[in-house]
Amino acid sequence: MTAMATLAAKLRTTLEMIKFEHSVFALPFALTGALLAARHGPAGAGWPTWPQVGWIVVAMVGARSAAMTMNRIADLEYDRRNPRTAGRPLVTGALSLRFAWVFTLVSAAVLVAAAWELNRLAFALSPVALALLFAYSYTKRFTSYSHLVLGFCLGIGPGAAWIAIAGSLDWRMLVLCAAVTLWVAGFDVLYALQDIEFDRKAGLHSIPQRFGAAGALWISRGMHLGVILLLGWVAWSFGLAWPAWAGVGAVAALLFYEQSLVAPNDLSRLNAAFFTTNGFVSILFFLSWGTALWIAR
Repeated sequence: MTAMATLAAKLRTTLEMIKFEHSVFALPFALTGALLAARHGPAGAGWPTWPQVGWIVVAMVGARSAAMTMNRIADLEYDRRNPRTAGRPLVTGALSLRFAWVFTLVSAAVLVAAAWELNRLAFALSPVALALLFAYSYTKRFTSYSHLVLGFCLGIGPGAAWIAIAGSLDWRMLVLCAAVTLWVAGFDVLYALQDIEFDRKAGLHSIPQRFGAAGALWISRGMHLGVILLLGWVAWSFGLAWPAWAGVGAVAALLFYEQSLVAPNDLSRLNAAFFTTNGFVSILFFLSWGTALWIAR
C-alpha cells in the first residue's frame, strides 16, 4: 500500500471513529446564528457572504473533529474496559495514538485558521473554544453533569456564528445557546443510559449513574421541555415570522417522539432516538427559521 493510500485509510478510519457525519447535529444551529446575525445584527437586513458561510462550516467541522478525537484519546483506557467500546479503532490498534494526536492538532489548527479568516474577535476567542472542547473529555471523572458541558460545547455554535458575522455578540443569542445546550445534554443523558453499570464500576459520573434510569429520563425530558420554551422566547424576541414557530412545533414533536422511544427497561430503540431523530431536529430547525428570515426580507 502506498503512503497516500495508507494516509487515506487512516483518515477514513478516523472519520468513522468520530462519526464525522454527525456534524449535521450542531452545524444547522450555527448557520441559523449566522443568518440571525446578518438579518438582525449591527449591520442589519443583509445575508452572510458565501466566504463567511464557508469559513463557519470549516470552523465547526474543525472544532468538532478536534473535540471528538480528543475525547477518544482521553477515554482510551476506559474504552478498553467497556465491552460497548472495545471495538473502537484506538482500542483495536487500527488507528495509532500518535496519528490521533496529529489529527487532533491539525483539526484544532483548522478551527483557528478559519476564525482568523472571519474576524478579530472570532480569532481571539478560538483558543477559549478549544480549551472548553478539550476539557469536556475529563469532566465525567468528577461531575455527573458532564452532559451539560458537552451541550455547552455544541451550544456555543450559534453565538460563535453570530460573532463570526457581526464581530460582536447579542445577548439574545445566549438564550439560543442555552436551548442548544439543553437539547444536546438531554439526548446525551439518554445515550449514557447504556453505560450505567460500567460507569459505576469504573468510577465515572453521569446523570443516569447518579439518579438511575428512571430519574435520568425525567431529567432528560425536563431539559427538552426547556429547549422548546427557550426557542419560543428567541423566536418572539426577534419577531420571527410563522415558519419559525412552525419549526418550534416540529422540534417539540420530534423531541416528544425521541423521548417516547426510550424506557428505563428498554433501550432497544436508543440509536433511532439518538442519531436519526436529532438529525431531523437540527435540519428542520434550520429550514424553518431560515424560511422565516427569508420571507421577512
